[in-house]
Amino acid sequence: MSQSNMMNQNNMPNGMPPHMNGIDSSHSSRDSSPTVRYPYMTQGPMAPHRPIPANQLPPTSKTINQLSQNYSNLQINNQLTPRTSPKMFSTSTPNEQVKDNQSQPAIDRNKSQQSQGGVLSPIGFNHSATSHFSNVALNGNSVSNLGQTSQRFNVPSNFGGTQLPHQNSLPSNAVAPPPRPPLQQTLSQPRLMAYNNGPVPTSTSSPQHAVPQNHMTQRPLMNQPNRMPNFNLQPSVPVQSPATRMPTQMRMPNSMQQYPNMHQQQHHQQQQQRYPTPQQYTNQLQASDQLPNVTSNSVHQNSTPAQDIPIRANLHSNRYPTQPQYNQSHQQQQYTQQTIPLQQQQQQKLQQNFYQQSSQNVVQSGFNKLWGVENFDLLQTPNILPKTKVEVPRITLGNELLDHANCKPDIFRCTMTKIPENNSLLQKSRLPLGVLIHPFKDLNHLPVIQCNTIVRCRSCRTYINPYVYFIDSKKWKCNLCYRINELPEEFQYDPVTKTYGDPSRRPEVKTSTIEYIAPSEYMLRPPQAAIYLFLLDISRAAIESGYLHTVCSVLQSELNNLPGDTRTQVGFIAYDTALHFFSFADGLSQPHEMTVLDIDDVFLPCPDNLLVNLQDCMELVTDLLAQLPNRYNNSFETGSALGAALQASYKMMASTGGRVTVFQATLPTIGPGALISREDPSQRAGSDVQHLNPANDFYKRLALECSGQQIAVDIFFANSQYVDIATISGICKFSGGCMYHFPLFKASRQSQNESFEKCLRRYLTRKIGFEAVMRIRCSRGLTIHTFHGNFFVRSTDLLSLPNINPDAGFGMQVSIEESLSDVKSICFQAALLYTSSKGERRIRVHTMCLPVVNNLTEIINSADQQCIIGLLSKMAVDRSVQSNLSDAREAFINVAIDILTSYKASQNMGATSGLMVPNCLRLLPLYISALLKSIAFRSGVSTRLDDRVKAMCDMKTSPLPNLIQQIYPDLYPVHNLHDQNVIENEDKELVPMPPILQLSARNIDSNGAYLMDMGTHMVIIVCSAVSSMFLNHVLGVSDYNSISDEMYELPSLDNEHNQRLHLLINYLNDEKPMNATLQIMRDSSPNRNMFFEKLLEDRIETALSYHEFLQHLKTQVK
Repeated sequence: MSQSNMMNQNNMPNGMPPHMNGIDSSHSSRDSSPTVRYPYMTQGPMAPHRPIPANQLPPTSKTINQLSQNYSNLQINNQLTPRTSPKMFSTSTPNEQVKDNQSQPAIDRNKSQQSQGGVLSPIGFNHSATSHFSNVALNGNSVSNLGQTSQRFNVPSNFGGTQLPHQNSLPSNAVAPPPRPPLQQTLSQPRLMAYNNGPVPTSTSSPQHAVPQNHMTQRPLMNQPNRMPNFNLQPSVPVQSPATRMPTQMRMPNSMQQYPNMHQQQHHQQQQQRYPTPQQYTNQLQASDQLPNVTSNSVHQNSTPAQDIPIRANLHSNRYPTQPQYNQSHQQQQYTQQTIPLQQQQQQKLQQNFYQQSSQNVVQSGFNKLWGVENFDLLQTPNILPKTKVEVPRITLGNELLDHANCKPDIFRCTMTKIPENNSLLQKSRLPLGVLIHPFKDLNHLPVIQCNTIVRCRSCRTYINPYVYFIDSKKWKCNLCYRINELPEEFQYDPVTKTYGDPSRRPEVKTSTIEYIAPSEYMLRPPQAAIYLFLLDISRAAIESGYLHTVCSVLQSELNNLPGDTRTQVGFIAYDTALHFFSFADGLSQPHEMTVLDIDDVFLPCPDNLLVNLQDCMELVTDLLAQLPNRYNNSFETGSALGAALQASYKMMASTGGRVTVFQATLPTIGPGALISREDPSQRAGSDVQHLNPANDFYKRLALECSGQQIAVDIFFANSQYVDIATISGICKFSGGCMYHFPLFKASRQSQNESFEKCLRRYLTRKIGFEAVMRIRCSRGLTIHTFHGNFFVRSTDLLSLPNINPDAGFGMQVSIEESLSDVKSICFQAALLYTSSKGERRIRVHTMCLPVVNNLTEIINSADQQCIIGLLSKMAVDRSVQSNLSDAREAFINVAIDILTSYKASQNMGATSGLMVPNCLRLLPLYISALLKSIAFRSGVSTRLDDRVKAMCDMKTSPLPNLIQQIYPDLYPVHNLHDQNVIENEDKELVPMPPILQLSARNIDSNGAYLMDMGTHMVIIVCSAVSSMFLNHVLGVSDYNSISDEMYELPSLDNEHNQRLHLLINYLNDEKPMNATLQIMRDSSPNRNMFFEKLLEDRIETALSYHEFLQHLKTQVK
């Protein structure tokens, strides 16, 4: 960036031109007015410029972008220079720039950017650091040379000063100045002698040469009206004042048009004696190969007045070349070449090439969009978010049946839909390779098969699937290890048609997601019963929060809906500074409480009746739940012996396995696993976040013991103060459990209590799998090396999951160990073996197939941006814990820079003024910018340590759709639903579907109302100038001030306006595992920050806006 441009930007807010939203001002149309013209060329001396050798001349079929760039190579004085932007056009090659930049240390490069007027990013990252994500190369400059070739755009000097032709001619009686000679005639005499007397010397001009910075940018030809199609091209004559211009209807001979009076003709003869004629000059240049061969076909041979000469501007001229004209003699052709200046011929040639290239660009962009490989300039596309949900990339295998049989992307998803055939291509693309899986997702249509023999590969134990190869009716080849296996006779029987025949009719080879009822060989012991143990914190802080009332109320209403059968068992333990057990022995009229004071050496007060059959003891359990909320109101014990309660739970369930549900409201400060507060509230806004790691390993070691006995531990945190989730969460992470967090919980707060109640109700009634294990297999040549989620890795690829629930997601990083050039596709297969709540042993199998390619462009255009974000967020959490938060934030930036640099290099774009991205990655910078402002990774904003750690845990375990909505919520306008498009829901009702808006205050109108969907919570913000119709008919209030700050429900009114909003909210909730809570507020409400802090594209005090973030990326992408 030039010094002058930099100074201009520094004088503006955020370093950006006004009203441009961070978009480069060189792309503005304010300087592309049709009145822009070159100044007159003078006869003064020029700056020395050496001719250009023939071997460096560009071909004749240059694109218009290259020709525009060539104008910046001209070395002429300040009065003669076209308006050129050094920011837009640079004669240096990308390789040279990167090489020069890489030769300096990272800190020196930042200093050199400042000294050269470049922008020093407020982020201040060193992008030459080593990778922070183990599977992704993060060096911002490491791929800058990929696919780039050294190109210099050298153009003959006569290309640069062509005077734009004017529409009018001179009147016969006008006294005009002598015609301006061609640009080469304005050069100094020694230069002309070099052309005339000998071969052209080799150019030694610096590749970094640029015209003086005080000149304006030459606008593209398409912005000038006399270069548009169907305009008449006029001879190059000086522009006259309106008083001396000739009326357009007047005609005169060509000779008089060229030389209106004798004085000009004599002057022209003198000039011919001094300078060669255009024809002579053309012959000289063609003889030395300095110009393309300009023949009579490159101009229109017409001796009529010049305004009748049309420009050939057929949009399909790239298909149909210009036909030569044979209706004129050779003498006329020579005469036309002599009378039309050489610059005029070249101008026509340039113009024809431009329109041919424009036609090609239009056609190419259409095909790119059709093929899904179109690209965008993010700096020129502020509204990059689609108006509807982001479409999931399709996997194309070249066979429609196989495409349809592939695993659904909401279950199994890869970061790219085409796999590189070797690791070198993967490294060049700079894309992370991994898979995300949601293995126990709730499915409406799941094929279930019961058979005596489950067909599997004898070598790698892969389950038969749609992508195996049937050699004949009795043999099949494994699609992972390629071993040939035999088919059992039973497999030839079709259970649907109950006939024998083609094995490809079997459900196992028609769908990629299937569930088997496992035979006895898959059981080490009889399937366990559903056993639930509840641990209740009854310390003083827990009693004051009021959570116990909500828990007991929900449990009492959902006891009959707990997953299980007649063997289902339940138990309860309450704890403060002591442990309180409850016995449900036969013959008791009410539960019997037993208190154990010794918490350092825990023991069970009685061996039986602590876990009892639910159906047999339903009355006693119900009675206990009715007593518990008020039983400990007079207790003032502040301590919490969580560690001792967990040890007692392990002793109770070690022989059976099951699920432990903990409700924790305060920091455990007594007994085993006691903790002290580690958070310093004054450091919440610091950039260096401490204590992300556990304080001790007590909870992790206990979790591993529980995992070995098929016990999973889930925790509900309903705390009002710091509870050290970083340490306590270990009991959930390694036992396959889950966590829920309700900070500053008070049951008296309606919104918090409602959210807690919905979450608990979903938790108690959802499906559950016991004593589960999951294994991920992949094709030969691939290796899975890192796992993300809550589990214990029992072997290299076997995950131990004592419990599996439908809200748990997992991620795996993949590496390419061997070349895949000998295969056309690869496969991943996940097999989940579990015991259902009904006591059945089942196997759920998911198979995903992906094609293999060897083209870098195809690989980059196959990226799945949302899946990449899901995997990067999991990797960043590990980086934050293993190193620090700053490294994780820097790693996000480096990933974006590397991917964009790799794409730029693969397209050979060279130096551009924009930030180009493929269509498949257009939202990647937006999501990364949002991640940097998320609770998990933000810096400089006051954030409670427990909130940050819980957000990081969600990044590791949330399924991808939930995670994306947490990172970047959906924003809908709801004040004009009657004007929106409609879609049908499952009940065939017409649901209005407004467009999704980007999260910026520029999209918030004071006359509107907006719904923000954050996944588990929805907020409707009502602006002050919204219509009274919306207030009355939708919200049921009389005016704006009547909207309460505690409005947590949309009223049901008997009018179509209210029903439309209900339909929209219900439609959005249908896609969620549980209905989101709703809050309606004014834009002046004290709670409005809940909405406005989610406008992630706007700048805040400690973070860049989205457009500023793009400008930072632009400075780093090489």
